[in-house]
Amino acid sequence: MTRFLIAIIVVATVITAIGVVHARHQHRQLFSQLTRLENARDELNIEFGRLQLEQATWAESTRIDQVARERLGMKFPETADIVVIRP
Repeated sequence: MTRFLIAIIVVATVITAIGVVHARHQHRQLFSQLTRLENARDELNIEFGRLQLEQATWAESTRIDQVARERLGMKFPETADIVVIRP
């Protein structure tokens, strides 16, 4: 009877040890994945900041005015060229 009880305790201990090893292994894998994802997130945040800065630069009204004048040949109309239409 005692040998049977000891055998059950040994088997339960081995099963529990295997469960602990499996849980720790899974924890390490998930932690490694979390670290990679956090690094990717940080890189994306840096890139997003760069893109916001670039967008702000390209969207400045003086830049738009300069491009409109140089590339498209646009200019403000003269006062004589403005026609007001009333309903």
